[in-house]
Amino acid sequence: MAARMAKKLYESELMVLQAKLVDMQAWVQKTGARIVVIFEGRDAAGKGSTIKRVNEYLNPRVTRVVALGTPSDRDKTRWYFQRYVPHLPAAGEIVLMDRSWYNRAGVEHVMGYCTSTEYHRFLHQTPIFERMLVEDGIILLKYWFSVSDVEQEKRFKDRAEDPMRHWKLSPNDVLAITKWEDYSRAKDTMFVHTDIPEAKWWEVDNEDKRRGRINTIAHLLSQIPYEVLEREPIEVPERPPSGGYERPPRDMTSTVPDFAKEVEKRHKQERIESKKSKKDREADAAEIAEKEEKSDNGPGSA
Repeated sequence: MAARMAKKLYESELMVLQAKLVDMQAWVQKTGARIVVIFEGRDAAGKGSTIKRVNEYLNPRVTRVVALGTPSDRDKTRWYFQRYVPHLPAAGEIVLMDRSWYNRAGVEHVMGYCTSTEYHRFLHQTPIFERMLVEDGIILLKYWFSVSDVEQEKRFKDRAEDPMRHWKLSPNDVLAITKWEDYSRAKDTMFVHTDIPEAKWWEVDNEDKRRGRINTIAHLLSQIPYEVLEREPIEVPERPPSGGYERPPRDMTSTVPDFAKEVEKRHKQERIESKKSKKDREADAAEIAEKEEKSDNGPGSA
C-alpha cells in the first residue's frame, strides 16, 4: 500500500481536477451529451466522499446525485431496472449514482433479499441493459471502490464513535465484516458477467482516500471526449439610478435572529474567563513558588 498522499499536494491537485470537471460540464451542456457514472464498492469504501468531491463545484441543475433507498413493495413487483430508468440523464445532464442497479449483485444477493432466480436473471440482463444505454448514446462509467478488511473495520469504528457520521452505519454495514468473503465472491461473479467492452468496470484502490479521489477524477475526465470551450465574457452592467423605491420598515417582516452575534458574544466572554483563569493559575503558581522558596530558606536550611 502506498503512503498517504500529502494533504497540501492533494488539495492543490484536487482543485486543478475540479476546475477541469467544470470545463467538462460546460461541454456536456453545450453538446447535449449524457453521462452516467456508477460508484459501487464495499461499505465504507469511500464512494460517498469521492462523489462529494466530484460534485462540489458542479451545477446541480446539470449534475445530480442519485441514491435510491430501499425498494417499495410496488417497486418489487416491477421489472428490476424500471425504477432506475427515470433517473437516467436527458441531453446535457450528468448522473452520479451512489450505488445503482448493482445492489442486486451485491447486498441483495449476499443478504438474501432476492431469490436465486432474480439474481441470475440480473446477471443475464445487465449486459443487455447496459449495451442498450451505450448504443443510445449514453456514456456509462462504472467504478468499484476497493478497500482492505482492516481499513474497512477501522472506518466502521470511526463512524460508530463520530456523532456526525453515525448515520452512515446500518446493521447491514456492520454485518459486512462477518460476510467479507461472501461479498468478495459476489463481486468476482459480478465482474465476470458484467465487465463488458461497452461498459467496463474500473477498480479504484481506495485504501488512501486522497489518492483514490485524485485517481478517480483524473480517470473520469480521461474517459469523456470533452473540449474546453471558449466562454463569452459576462459584463456586469452599471446599476441604474434609483426610481424612488423605498423599502418597507424592517419590523413589518419576520427576520432571522442574529444568532451569530450571540456566538461572538459568548466567544468573547469565554476568552475573558480563559484569560482570568490563566492569570489565576499564574498567581497560584507564583504563590506556591514563593512559599517553597521561604521553606527552603527557613530555619535548619543548609
